Amino acid sequence: MDVITRAKSQDRSTLTEAEAKQVLKKYGIPVVEEQVAGNIEEALVVAERYGYPIVLKGLGSRLTHKTERGLVRLNLKNKEEVKTAALYIKEAAGTDLEGFLIQPMLQGKREFVAGLFHDEQFGPTVMFGLGGIFTEAIEDVVFALAPLEKNEAQRMIEQLEAQKLLGEFRGEKAPDREALINTLVGLSKIGKEIPEIREIDINPLLVTADGKVTAVDALIVLGKVPDKKITHIPIPPKAMGKLFYPKSIAFIGASAGISKWGQLMFTNVLAGKYTGPIYLVNSKGGEIIGRHVYKSVTDIPDPVDLAVITIPANHVLALIPELKKKKIKNVLLISSGFAETGVEGKLLEEELVRQAREAGILILGPNTMGICNPSISLYCTGTHVRPKAGGTTLVTQSGNLGTQLLAFAEKEGIGIRVFGGSGNEAMITIEDAMEGFEVDELTKTVVLYIESIKNGRRFFEAAKRAGRKKPIIALKGGRTEAGAHAAASHTGAMASNVKVFKAACKQAGIILVEQPMDLLDLSAAFSSLPLPRGKRVAIMTLGGGWGVVASDLCMENGLEVPKLSGEIIESFNKLLPPFWSHSNPVDIVAEMNTEIHMTILEKLLQWDGCDAIIHMGIIGRRIMIKAVLESTVELDKKSYDDKFVEGALLFLDDFEKQFVERTVRLMEKYQKPVAGVYLLNDNKTHTITDVEGCKYKGVNFITPERTVKALARMYQYAQWLKG
Repeated sequence: MDVITRAKSQDRSTLTEAEAKQVLKKYGIPVVEEQVAGNIEEALVVAERYGYPIVLKGLGSRLTHKTERGLVRLNLKNKEEVKTAALYIKEAAGTDLEGFLIQPMLQGKREFVAGLFHDEQFGPTVMFGLGGIFTEAIEDVVFALAPLEKNEAQRMIEQLEAQKLLGEFRGEKAPDREALINTLVGLSKIGKEIPEIREIDINPLLVTADGKVTAVDALIVLGKVPDKKITHIPIPPKAMGKLFYPKSIAFIGASAGISKWGQLMFTNVLAGKYTGPIYLVNSKGGEIIGRHVYKSVTDIPDPVDLAVITIPANHVLALIPELKKKKIKNVLLISSGFAETGVEGKLLEEELVRQAREAGILILGPNTMGICNPSISLYCTGTHVRPKAGGTTLVTQSGNLGTQLLAFAEKEGIGIRVFGGSGNEAMITIEDAMEGFEVDELTKTVVLYIESIKNGRRFFEAAKRAGRKKPIIALKGGRTEAGAHAAASHTGAMASNVKVFKAACKQAGIILVEQPMDLLDLSAAFSSLPLPRGKRVAIMTLGGGWGVVASDLCMENGLEVPKLSGEIIESFNKLLPPFWSHSNPVDIVAEMNTEIHMTILEKLLQWDGCDAIIHMGIIGRRIMIKAVLESTVELDKKSYDDKFVEGALLFLDDFEKQFVERTVRLMEKYQKPVAGVYLLNDNKTHTITDVEGCKYKGVNFITPERTVKALARMYQYAQWLKG
């Protein structure tokens, strides 16, 4: 009978420390040599056999916090000390004592902690961090989902902030890295193979002076494997895709009232030049903007692919029979008043889903802002913004945030594949969307705003697969207690443990961001630039201070600013005044010769010492010079006029256009990303510039930090792909 079976037969929820170590040892985790003694006399014999000093511990399945109860005695140097310690432990443990555990006394300055637990959303999760008495205070811990490959375990170790402790430390050798990796992989295997083990705590995982790693204390907690409740049935990607390609649309709840949802939705679709038939439905009938209004969806004589519903929540259930009769398979449910409002709303939403499934109807929402698919000129959102078609798919669990991002995409020239506000996700979830991204060839970059997930493991596995094909950029709402509460009231779902969510994203290659605008900044970069092969950045700037700022930002974001080679410096000496910086960043000292800019850029791209380039101040000079010219004309109208300003600006526009085009062609030639920072910006400024016939695009941000952050995240993703 193995230790787990025996413990279960005895109705125990924990293993003894000795039993726990038997399990760990079986899975390749290095454990301390030890022996169990049934009484004090046996303990004295075992201690003599080991030799001193030794460690004496009380043993028992109910002794889960031995240190706090004084049941661990260290560095016992002789038989008398062992006997005294044993008598104390026997008295302190009382009836919970089942024996004694004797171990040789190991010494080490470094202690780590490793463990396993089962997250409600993501399942078995491995933990590694700084151990000993400071574990909870410092919280330098990292997480990863099981199963773990060795390279993933290695990444966990590299994520720990206390990296100095993982090298040679105060005269002691570096910890045995292979032993640490085997420990994490072993915990991972236990999590997948023995689901009855609900928690493991190894603390400390001690490192001795020679670098040997040993688990000197361990706790294993057993428990019942919970039944998995399926709340959402997966939606096939093809079925979901049809919702974004309707051949005809009926707007149920159509209204003539400006700014009412029943008016916002259909007017946006009509103004956006959607080419399919559009039908307006309202129980009052009549006409709206000269169009016939049907009293019921069943009165529409022609087939309908998509129903957009804006009527009050308490009337939606009554529509299901009509939709079924009309053979409408897809519904965009804009109406709020469901799970986000509380218990009654949740029950109403559940009944709606039940009836919709029986009727063969697929619902996006409720409580959604809408969808758009620019490739068919479908702009079906409450906010009238119409970005161009492109490769970025945008899915958000906040309609307002989603439409703000769409407006930003429209202004900055970022092309959108499709947008979906997922709302309460009564039927179609973020997990369904993730599986759809994976197979959609037109989606090149995925952008997500997430407040909650329905099935963490499915989300993780889909993201891990999709991330190998295209970058996934996500912002997590509900990262704090206040944010999580707001997310629950907004979406009707509680946020999962944020630390585990972040770990799952990192492991799956998802690029997590901190600010909403980061989402589309990164989308612009990923959709327009080649991935950097490394983290070395060359900077060319029109101002020295700007270069210093950019250098600091690079270092703070995990990038490097390498020194220029002697060959590069010599070549630049022939192009620039003697007082140029002679270093990276390359301060071109306000040199206005545009050909020199291009020459320096290409030489940096040719240089083997850099993987990416940032140029600063070259684009956007038009705005500064325009102001200078206008002031000059104002003061000297005899010598200059508006035509002079107009001609000069046309010249500058042409230069900036040519610079961007040549930069893009050089990127295609050398396969290194080049991103710029505007000197100044105005209402004509946009992030992306298309170049006809080119795979890549010009990318220019308005601040150095946005540029650096984009390149840093691209490097992060490129490294994940290599792993």
